[in-house]
Amino acid sequence: MTNSISDLANDSRCIFIIGSNTTENHPVIGTKIRRAVRQRGAKLIVADPRRIDITEHADIWLRHRPGTDIALLNGLMHVILRDGFADMDFIAQRTEGFEEFRAVVEQYTPELTSQITGVSAEKIEQAAHMMGENRPGALVYAMGITQHATGVANVMSCANMQMLLGNMGVAGGGVNPLRGQNNVQGACDMGGLPNVHAGYQNVTLPAVREKFEAAWGVPLSDKVGLTVTEMLDGAERGDVRCLYIIGENPMVSDPDLRHVQHSLDRTEFIVVQELFFSETCHFADVILPAAAFAEKEGTFTNTERRIQRVRKAVEPPGEAQRDSWIVKQLASRLLALGAATPDPDAPWGDWEYDTPEDAMDEINALTPIYGGVTYRRLEAGARLQWPVPDKTHPGTPILHTKQFSRGKGRFAAVDHIPPAEQPDDEYPVILTTGRVIYHWHGGEMTRRAEGLLAVYPEALVEISLEDAQKLGVRDGDMVRVISRRGEVEAKAQLNGRVSRGLVFSTFHFPASSVNWLTSAEHLDPLAKIPEFKVTAVRLEKVEEPIPAG
Repeated sequence: MTNSISDLANDSRCIFIIGSNTTENHPVIGTKIRRAVRQRGAKLIVADPRRIDITEHADIWLRHRPGTDIALLNGLMHVILRDGFADMDFIAQRTEGFEEFRAVVEQYTPELTSQITGVSAEKIEQAAHMMGENRPGALVYAMGITQHATGVANVMSCANMQMLLGNMGVAGGGVNPLRGQNNVQGACDMGGLPNVHAGYQNVTLPAVREKFEAAWGVPLSDKVGLTVTEMLDGAERGDVRCLYIIGENPMVSDPDLRHVQHSLDRTEFIVVQELFFSETCHFADVILPAAAFAEKEGTFTNTERRIQRVRKAVEPPGEAQRDSWIVKQLASRLLALGAATPDPDAPWGDWEYDTPEDAMDEINALTPIYGGVTYRRLEAGARLQWPVPDKTHPGTPILHTKQFSRGKGRFAAVDHIPPAEQPDDEYPVILTTGRVIYHWHGGEMTRRAEGLLAVYPEALVEISLEDAQKLGVRDGDMVRVISRRGEVEAKAQLNGRVSRGLVFSTFHFPASSVNWLTSAEHLDPLAKIPEFKVTAVRLEKVEEPIPAG
């Protein structure tokens, strides 16, 4: 997030949510947004193909077709420009590329936008005026924006919107992606991406590489690594021979599970480091038992870039160990085998991290945005949001207050590109995927919680009343959902959330995971994110077997 959660609660006069089922996937933030609407009159606009819970609190609900986010955003910006709501001073002083952007947006009249998105021209104009008249305004998004073949362009469009309105660098504004897990932000900050070292320092830059080589005493590659989807493609081809999987269950959460299955079958050696025996563990040659979050010390960095201390509450059971200990043991054995030869005189060449605080000392030295984050400050109650460049810096609740990290913000001239899969005679319905409040991701933890499982024990498929009537399906009947890649069976749920021609389901339950249906072929060209949110399918009613006799 460029801003803070407290901004949404206290300062935003208008909150625009797009591609985020906020109250179910981020319930604490969802509660704060509802309170902002109810208690201080903040305006709320929600753009989502489904009637999710947060739409009940919205002043305007924009029910656009899946995969038309860019067109919707361009249409809103067309009206903002046309009717004089653009912050031309901010644009002139702090941005570039505006004229090229304007030339694209001017084509997206409310009428054209309505044809593409299914949202009425009247609602598009109302929403644009509400954003223009109520500033500062915050834009909130999640994986409903990113999990498309146009995910990067979708994010750029969100940034365009906030620069156009001058909603950047101010309390109550910003572009605010809600991260999916408690430490996704922290994992990315620490280099858990294929193209950067810790602190988003690009692996291709010689100065960055030389700094880390000097610290670690080993030569480093300047090549960008593989994303998850690229790793599995490489395993299928035989280019990737070994996979070390930590805390991830690709046999549930990755797209096109038959492709995943085939790729894992072809991988010569697989190590899985996990809390529980997951579906992916069936393919493992070695399973390493890991400690859970409550069984180890450390820090998490949350969605607003705030670093938080995590304290061990209980001892790990059995042979389970913290991840850092396991990785260190593997590294030591690789060193003994001569697989790596670090310089013993390098500051951290011996892997001697006795405590997480020792690791934070290295982070301070090598990661500028964490330069002033210390355990002493965190223990004293400091609320540190990176960048924290030194030990006297108070942290940065709001990014880009004076300038953007690249200097001037760049408008991106982005056109609507239709989703790769379109409904046709054979597959006439669009499937979109997501989560429910009772379960998390592949469900490895939440499906083991008796209370959660009692409330939501199995996969459900949301179907519109019109489509259900056509199939002869009632609430609770079994239906079969079929795509070009596979099929799953689950109970129909007729709750009025989806419109005709759209179905929704989850991937929490392995046997009925919608990822047997989604595509691993249609990826964003830059981020390589699969198009989870748009898959063409057809529906069949599962007929009850005729009783014997």
